[in-house]
Amino acid sequence: MDLTTLSPTRLWVPRHVMITRAAADLPHTAEIIRRCEIAGVDDIRILPGNALTGLRGATERETYASAKNTLAVVVAPPSALKPQPIPPSADWRIDLAKGCPAHCQYCYLAGSLQGPPVTRVYANLDEVLGGIRTHSGRGSVTRGTIDRGDEGTTFEMSCYTDPLGIESVTGSLAAAISRVGSGEFGSDVQLRFTTKFDDVGELVTLDHGRRTRVRFSVNAAEVANRFEGGTARMPARLAALRAVATAGYRVGLTIAPIMPVPDWREQYGALLDEISEAVAGIDDLDLTAEIITHRFTPASKEVLLSWYPRTKLDMDEDLRSQKRSKFGGVKYVYPKQTMTEMRQWFTEELERRLPAARLLYWT
Repeated sequence: MDLTTLSPTRLWVPRHVMITRAAADLPHTAEIIRRCEIAGVDDIRILPGNALTGLRGATERETYASAKNTLAVVVAPPSALKPQPIPPSADWRIDLAKGCPAHCQYCYLAGSLQGPPVTRVYANLDEVLGGIRTHSGRGSVTRGTIDRGDEGTTFEMSCYTDPLGIESVTGSLAAAISRVGSGEFGSDVQLRFTTKFDDVGELVTLDHGRRTRVRFSVNAAEVANRFEGGTARMPARLAALRAVATAGYRVGLTIAPIMPVPDWREQYGALLDEISEAVAGIDDLDLTAEIITHRFTPASKEVLLSWYPRTKLDMDEDLRSQKRSKFGGVKYVYPKQTMTEMRQWFTEELERRLPAARLLYWT
C-alpha cells in the first residue's frame, strides 16, 4: 500500500466560512483560511464582531441545511479550555471544535449543543492544547490503572466533533498529533479520536511518535448505509484503518451504535470478519475496541425528528428501558435481556473473530 497517494472518498467542503473578529488575527486562522481557499471555498467572511448571525432559515430544515454547510472560526471560551474527565473513554476531554458536518440520523450531539448545528473550529489552538500540559500526569480512567495504565494520560478529541471530517479545512488534528508526537507535552500522554471519515493521507506522513490512537466508528451494513449520511462508506473506513495502522499508529474500533436489527448476528459477524481481514499481517498492531449500544434522550429525539422527520430510526420509548443519570437525566436504552444477549455475543465473537482486539468497555 502506497501511503503517500491515499485519496479520501468523502471530503467535506463548507460553502460558507465565518471568522469572528476575535479569531481573525490568530496564527491558526491563517492556516484555516489557506486550507479553505485550496479546497475552493469562495465565501470566506470576517465578521464585524463575535456573534454568529444569519444561520436560521424559515424552517428547521432550512436552518439545519445552512448550518451543516457552514464552518465558523471562533475563539474557545475559558470554559472550553479546561479539560474535563470523560470516562470510560479517556482521562480528559479537549475540544478542537464543536459540531460535525456528517448527517447521522442518531447523532450523539443532538440535544447537547445549543443552536443551529454549525461546526465551530477553535482558532486559539495553542490555548486549547495547553490543557495537555497542565493535565499530563493526572487522571484516573487510564493513567495509573492496571488495565490501561500503559496508555499514560489520555486526551479524547472527538466528544463534540469528528476531527478528521473537518481536517482538510482546519489542520487542527495534524497540528495536535505532530506536537504531541514530538514530545512537546512529555512522553506519557496519548491523544485519541474517533472518526467516520477516511481522509488519512496527511496523517500517515506525520511524525506521530505512536502517541495517538486513531479509532474508526464501524457498524453493520444496514445501520451504516441507512443512518450515517455524509460519511465514508465502511470499506473506505477499513482501508483507512489499515493505512494508519501500517503507518505505526495505535488504532481502535468504536463499534457504535449497536442496534439489534434483523439478522444482527450475521451482519455484525460479517463486519468483524471484514475488520480482521483489514488488519491482517500488520506488524506491531495495537488494536482496541469500544462497544456502545444505541440510546437516546427525550431532548435528542425531539431534535433528531426535526432534522430527519422521515427517519426509520427506532426511538420508541415503550420498547426501551429507562436509565437515569446521577443528575436525574433520562436515557432510553435497550431492555436488559436484549443488552445481555448482545453483550455476550459481542464479547465471544470479538475474541473469536478478532483476537488481536482488546475490549476496553461495553456500554
